[in-house]
Amino acid sequence: MINKIGEIPTKPGIYFFKDAKNQIIYIGKAKSIRKRVRSYFSSTHLKDPKTKILVKNISKIDYLVVRSETEALLTEANLIKQHKPRYNVYLKDDKTFPYIKITNDDYPKIEIIRSKNLQKDKHIYFGPYSDAKYLRKVMKLINRIFPETNENYRKLKIASRPSKDVYLSIVKKIILFLKGRSNEVRDKIYSQMKLASENMMYEDAAKYRDQLDVINNFIINEKKISHDFKDRDIICVSSITGLGLAMLIRIRNGHLIGTNKFNMKINNDKDINGNTKIFIQQYYSNTTDFPTEVLLDIDVDKKDKLETWLTDIKKSNIKILNPKRGEKKELVKMCRNNCDLHLNEIVIKNKTSTDYLSKKIKSLKNALNIDTYPRRIEAFDISHISGNFQVGGMVSYKDGVPYKKDYRKFRIKHKKGNNDYLSISEVIFRRYSRIKNNKGVFPDLILIDGGKGQLSSAKKSLDSLNLHFIPVIALAKKIEEVFTPNSNNTLSISKISPGLLLLREIRDEVHRFSVKYHRSLRNKNLLQSKLFKIKGIGENRFKDLINTYGSLSNIKNKTEIEIFRDTKIPIDICRAIVEEMKD
Repeated sequence: MINKIGEIPTKPGIYFFKDAKNQIIYIGKAKSIRKRVRSYFSSTHLKDPKTKILVKNISKIDYLVVRSETEALLTEANLIKQHKPRYNVYLKDDKTFPYIKITNDDYPKIEIIRSKNLQKDKHIYFGPYSDAKYLRKVMKLINRIFPETNENYRKLKIASRPSKDVYLSIVKKIILFLKGRSNEVRDKIYSQMKLASENMMYEDAAKYRDQLDVINNFIINEKKISHDFKDRDIICVSSITGLGLAMLIRIRNGHLIGTNKFNMKINNDKDINGNTKIFIQQYYSNTTDFPTEVLLDIDVDKKDKLETWLTDIKKSNIKILNPKRGEKKELVKMCRNNCDLHLNEIVIKNKTSTDYLSKKIKSLKNALNIDTYPRRIEAFDISHISGNFQVGGMVSYKDGVPYKKDYRKFRIKHKKGNNDYLSISEVIFRRYSRIKNNKGVFPDLILIDGGKGQLSSAKKSLDSLNLHFIPVIALAKKIEEVFTPNSNNTLSISKISPGLLLLREIRDEVHRFSVKYHRSLRNKNLLQSKLFKIKGIGENRFKDLINTYGSLSNIKNKTEIEIFRDTKIPIDICRAIVEEMKD
């Protein structure tokens, strides 16, 4: 391999280290790709234990030549975010972050969206916000100050929406408000109130007065922490034994408008410089809200390259500073203190959860002989009657307890009748292709309710997605045998083992969940067919009933008078509905 390094170009670009399974394990950038790659194999670099492990796992080297070092910086950030290689530093939050989106319509909508990899388009975005509670507070405030933009309010209070020009002027104020320029918004509203009053438009003047009251209260309570009214982001990164946390404080127009915390996967705790640069690249390649200054508590390497990269994205100058005194220094110190404090909380929490990890989890790890504790387990089952109303159910367990937020239901799409093997294969493929495409978090263990056949089908789907690294097992009913993919024999686990008891609990829960979903679909179909038998019930009246009562089961509890009053369906048809639903 070292001989082949000479074939690598000396141009700027990206290099990829791959393992024996052709998986990318590290992505890096360089001014000279050849020179940088060669350095990994030097005696100096190999003294570092982590570099030694990385080099030991390299089986193939690929590269991508780009036009400049600045372009390499952006490309590296995007590729790390996409592939999440084992030996790279990256943001590891699996969640999507909320943004405020202002659409590019004639009458723009102001809405909250969630995105993991926000792409620039014709709309305007503010965020990401890691504090959803704060974001809801901001949106509530916007709806109070500018109710005309709230569609629900317009339906209730206003016969027709304002003219396009008036509406767009309101949206411009909202944009100023979200940029932290509350005083400018207040001044504009005050001018409009004064003008309306002078023109004896007292209803409009009263509306502006109410808006002023709300925004004045907000400004009084706003945290003014910078006296020069600049837009700044303050960034600090802390790490301990592979755990990393980035703290970002956002200041707009001198006001603190939000703090964000991001979990990071760190490979070298001592490389604060490199970890900080990686965070800057990954964060700013995924936001549309840029400051004019970024304050750090370190002198970051190649600062001019980062500044050029940021400026190219924003299309205006952004400075990176490490203040040594004064107000800016105090702001950075505040960020550092908060970052260290929050990281310590994470360390304590992780230590506690590991120390007191359930006996069931520890027992299961040992019994299955897998590398990691199965703290996150996802289980699957198929339910149907003779191939009809086929569904799949998935339950999720975290640290040995149900995590119902992640439960999922699947309607089987294939049309090949009663085929459990094909059904489990479909459900597994749909679940994990979605996670893979969305860069989500995979479970530590997959459990299939069934035997060797169902397990083989699940394994084929995982292999087709190149997810061979996820352990998958099956637990057969009644005889409680555990099957693994690589053996024709069942796994020998004590019947009273805490690990087996956990598997049985999860297997029974996924069976209950999938059967319940199957029955609900079957009953819904039965009730639907009953309603459509009634003369006078077609698609439109059926929709009216569902819109009024929410579900078919709720209709069963209604009298003919109640249905007539609520839907205005003729009384004789209402009577027929009640009679039919009794059976």
